[in-house]
Amino acid sequence: MKKNLKQFYFDECVRHLQDVFEYKNVHQVPRLEKIVINRGLGEVVINNKALSTTIDQFIAITGQKPVLRPAKDAVSNFKIRKGQIIGCKVTLRSDRMFDFISKLINIVLPKIRDFRGIPLNSFDGNGNYTLGLKEDGIFPEVQSLSSESEKPRGFDITFVTSKSTSDEEARELLKFLGMPFRK
Repeated sequence: MKKNLKQFYFDECVRHLQDVFEYKNVHQVPRLEKIVINRGLGEVVINNKALSTTIDQFIAITGQKPVLRPAKDAVSNFKIRKGQIIGCKVTLRSDRMFDFISKLINIVLPKIRDFRGIPLNSFDGNGNYTLGLKEDGIFPEVQSLSSESEKPRGFDITFVTSKSTSDEEARELLKFLGMPFRK
């Protein structure tokens, strides 16, 4: 589709958004600040291998080592101790962010069975969009890592836009970058 999504954003997307929303200044145009990929690992209490598998998958998908997230409080009903690792996240910015979006739009999302587009109702009111994926196996890097005994795990991908962005502006930005929203 687009060879270099970052260059496409600066060359064409900024101009398009200026025309649509009638911005007087280039700095008013909404932009993607970062992408945060997050997975909760509550199952690590009974399956220690889940944490190492997730770390390997996140490194393969993003090219970056994830940050491990400890539990803030102990929850005895779930057998979680304070300080125990129960999640991990990766924050992508700049070139890696645009590379990830390009891979997501052109390779990963079309592999979802019966894919009709991503939902429009996942904006948070501040221009940030969160996409939940139920399976990690749709990424080609994960398919080569996982074994038959591994169960599919999902994760959330949050697209964080500039601070003064409305949901409508963020939707137009993501749509022009190629995000396949449902009609």
